[in-house]
Amino acid sequence: MNLFDVYPLFPITPVKAQGSWLWDEHGFKYLDLYGGHAVISVGHSHPVYIDRLRKQLEQIAFYSNSVKIPLQEELASKLGEVSGYPDYQLFLCNSGAEANENALKMASFHTGRKKVIAFHKSFHGRTSLAVACTDDPKIQAPINQTADICFVPLNDLNAFEKAMSDEVAAVIVEGIQGVAGVHLPSPAFLRQLRSLCDKHGSLLILDEVQSGYGRSGQFFAHQSASIRPDMITVAKGMGNGFPVAGVLIAPDISPKYGLLGTTFGGNYLACAAAIAVLDIIQKEDLIKNAQRMGAYLQQQLAGIPGVKEIRGSGLMIGIELYGPAALVRESLLTDFRIFTGASSCKNTLRILPALTIPQEELESFVLAFKKTLHAIPQSS
Repeated sequence: MNLFDVYPLFPITPVKAQGSWLWDEHGFKYLDLYGGHAVISVGHSHPVYIDRLRKQLEQIAFYSNSVKIPLQEELASKLGEVSGYPDYQLFLCNSGAEANENALKMASFHTGRKKVIAFHKSFHGRTSLAVACTDDPKIQAPINQTADICFVPLNDLNAFEKAMSDEVAAVIVEGIQGVAGVHLPSPAFLRQLRSLCDKHGSLLILDEVQSGYGRSGQFFAHQSASIRPDMITVAKGMGNGFPVAGVLIAPDISPKYGLLGTTFGGNYLACAAAIAVLDIIQKEDLIKNAQRMGAYLQQQLAGIPGVKEIRGSGLMIGIELYGPAALVRESLLTDFRIFTGASSCKNTLRILPALTIPQEELESFVLAFKKTLHAIPQSS
């Protein structure tokens, strides 16, 4: 049997990882500034993370949600404390797409409606309703195009006001648009979304799958707007590589047996991984490190010839060039052994390192980036 060939692959096979570094089967060392799509939040192979998973594996690894799993309560309590949402409820699942799928489903249950407003360039996942809310027809099968979804431009309040009505079940927006190339909704725009959702009885869903867990320099990117969404979806950095995700649900949304369900969500190992991540974020003050290192990197990138725009917050940064970024990414990888990320904006690099990254590793990237742009000139 062959693998179903849907991924373009770099000719590199990582076999070992530590902190912000990867080693391939030939012993070559790579600086990881992408973290496997922003998944590695507390660094590869963190000893606290490994120890917690090892001890849990020696006790019990899995049982379904038909029994009490105290680790789920521990995770919910700690996540509420660290995130600033202690009064919210937590539904655990396995991936960001699944989290968004369940949030949208809950919004429809709660309101009795089926229309959704999403935003241009959005990405919410590849499952049925999540991909229908993703602004990319190339990854939508015909069966995904039957949902009642309206797309409007990000930060365009007039367009949003025209689209809103009492028929809207939910508005779903990313805390920071990641796949699009790192675009931020303004705090004023988020506040207006909250206000208009309240006016029309619609639910506001903040997709913090990529921008959450301290990556933006706050626990959630939307917290810069001082709003409280009805639901917040989380994944990626939540488990530092172990598949775990969740939906934070406002206290006024009532649960009911049978509304949602999952076999693997909230299993023992997933909870152990997620609790370890929160412990490390707290103990090592990683949200502050994301603020400091993100500010440093943006400062160092400013004014480099060939850079058109720098966007982002904390350690979620998009570098837009004047020309295609593919050759720059390839050179960084092959000539300097540095992993960076692509985006749907062909001219934009994404930088999504572990929140533990020290300044000297970012200095190495800036030097390599300057050399690469000098070798591959960008027309302004």
